[in-house]
Amino acid sequence: MSAVERYLTLYERFQAGLPAGAPVEATLEELAESLYCTPRNAKLILRRLEEEGLIAWLPGRGRGNRSRIAFKAEKEPLLLELSQGLAQRGEYKRSFELLNEYGSGTSVKPKFLDWLNGQFGFAKEKNEGAEPSDVLRFPVYRPPLTLDPARVNYAFDAHLVRQIFDRLVRFDEKQGRIVPGIAHHWTSNEDATEWIFHLRKGAVFHNGREATSEDVVFTFARLAGNTPNRWLMRGVERVEPIGSRTVRFRLSRPNRIFDRFLCSAASSVLPCGFGGMDEAAFFGLPIGSGPFRLVECGPQRIELSAHAGYYGGRPFLDGVRIAIVPEECQTAITALPSILHTFDTDLNEADGGKPDERWQQLMKLCQGCTLIAWNLNKEGPQQSEAFRRAVRLILHPQDMIAELGGERVLAASSFRPESSAARPQSAFDPKRVRAALKESGYDGSVLRIVAHEKYENDIRWIERRLAEWGIRAEAFFSGWAAGSDPESRARTDLTISGFVLAEDEVCEIEVYEHGDCIVNSFLDEDRLSWIRGRIDAALAAESAEGRRMVLREIEDRLRDEAAFLFLHHRRLNTYLHPALRGVNLNSLGWIDFKDVWFEHPA
Repeated sequence: MSAVERYLTLYERFQAGLPAGAPVEATLEELAESLYCTPRNAKLILRRLEEEGLIAWLPGRGRGNRSRIAFKAEKEPLLLELSQGLAQRGEYKRSFELLNEYGSGTSVKPKFLDWLNGQFGFAKEKNEGAEPSDVLRFPVYRPPLTLDPARVNYAFDAHLVRQIFDRLVRFDEKQGRIVPGIAHHWTSNEDATEWIFHLRKGAVFHNGREATSEDVVFTFARLAGNTPNRWLMRGVERVEPIGSRTVRFRLSRPNRIFDRFLCSAASSVLPCGFGGMDEAAFFGLPIGSGPFRLVECGPQRIELSAHAGYYGGRPFLDGVRIAIVPEECQTAITALPSILHTFDTDLNEADGGKPDERWQQLMKLCQGCTLIAWNLNKEGPQQSEAFRRAVRLILHPQDMIAELGGERVLAASSFRPESSAARPQSAFDPKRVRAALKESGYDGSVLRIVAHEKYENDIRWIERRLAEWGIRAEAFFSGWAAGSDPESRARTDLTISGFVLAEDEVCEIEVYEHGDCIVNSFLDEDRLSWIRGRIDAALAAESAEGRRMVLREIEDRLRDEAAFLFLHHRRLNTYLHPALRGVNLNSLGWIDFKDVWFEHPA
């Protein structure tokens, strides 16, 4: 505990409500009790506070003369300065703890939030002897779980991977087609079992070394090993160099969208042998060939710097700084407009929530959905298809949207919002619920629901709705990392999760095949084996319509068997600073930093 925190502790105990600077009677024992220390240590603390000019300690001399303490510093400016200093060091959680502990009855917290909002957004930072730097700063509410492309699973992690690394090819969402990346040209044979990629000259890693076929072979050999994203390599027999800038992939079966597979963040190209580094050290501060290089990645802050040698053109921004703010602080911070903040009506708009009309608004329906997945590898009521069907009928998506609102805007019956919009939603039917429950023979067992805290509103609604029909459920909330724990999953009956289909068909396949995806671990082996067979059939299809029909067959079966309960599609509703240009929400719901720039007033 710092000297200022100790001062605030004593101020709160002895000075509260009294005129500033007035000496207050206090014994050494009382002070020691307030500081949770011995009288001897209390003396040392008092001496330090005196040296720093914070107090005057007047010890009582002789019988009947009580000791007194005078507090020289006003509490509010001191608390504000301390909270700001902690936030500048990335200790946001501690800042809010102190504000909650000592800020009652003061205006410190609103002042702190005003100041904090000013720390995010665009900044023009001075550099000695050089032009000022354009830096974008914004908060997020959890650190990335991994920056290893072979292990990436969540949207935020994948977004960062795309900024740091590059892939052989990329999917351009605006153009609706695959465009060159590190590879400037590629071909496949007639039956799509052999793909050849030609690497461009001048695609360099952040350390200045040019990317070669050796790096590509290393990357995909590693990906095919024991990694969660090895599904991308299923069916790949060999990856071999043909010279320094040409690579051939040989497949055991046709895959007519293999180039789309290589657009995935998981296919990001690494330097061969991790650039001579140990693997763990490499991913602490990885070297890629993307538009930004990673300068810092810690539990409190992430800093990116523009990669001047990027083959696709230097980013307009000089840097991006991401503050990692504890999730419990989210409501306090997001009550204020920030340059990259998504608002929804779950937030308290009465707190001055939305920016004024000058701010740009981007709205987009998220490509993906929120759904419930049953653990079909665990004994319990969910083994009955009739019971799963009854729960699906009870958890009527339109009722959830009507009651909870917010970002939930479209009832889901599919992964894709356009498919859900085209499918009629049936009205809630109590008779069908009763019939399904009777058929299931539900015995009153308690359902264990495990989900991330962000879904608490959904889970509480689900608990209440099920209770109305005599179905008992108990919710357990966890962080992102805990949600991937195999032991926790094994004890889970059902979970709620959101899926973002960043690369359309490929991401739909990823839902079924990713080693850490909840769907893959909850579906039984018979269903997974059938799904893999249908995916192979889809990849061999010669047309997009043919692939779509096969993939829809998988989705239809899982929906009909109520292995999935589709809930809703979310709206991304983002407000941006008036000076921000070059912004589009990508398929992950983020903006790509490379093309962002700021229009400075004349």
